[in-house]
Amino acid sequence: MQTGSSGELRSAAGSTDTRGKHRISAELKRLEQETRFLEEELEELEKMDKASAACKEMLINIETRPDPLVSVTIGPVNQIWDRWFEGAQDSSGCRCWIL
Repeated sequence: MQTGSSGELRSAAGSTDTRGKHRISAELKRLEQETRFLEEELEELEKMDKASAACKEMLINIETRPDPLVSVTIGPVNQIWDRWFEGAQDSSGCRCWIL
């Protein structure tokens, strides 16, 4: 009776080991795949220009183009419009306070 029960235990233990080995193998493959992905990403980052150079290039492009939302005045400037944007010239004449 003991030999039969020990044989059953061995077969149960063997199937558990197989599942454990498969799980470990699958985890190892996943880690290897993640390692390859990270190595490829590092290679791409090494080939890229530095961020400061890209920012400088973008800043130059932005500074050289006029803003499409701001109108460009060609000709004499209308002084009446300045009062709306510069505020009151005489503080005693204006009694409104903007919080």
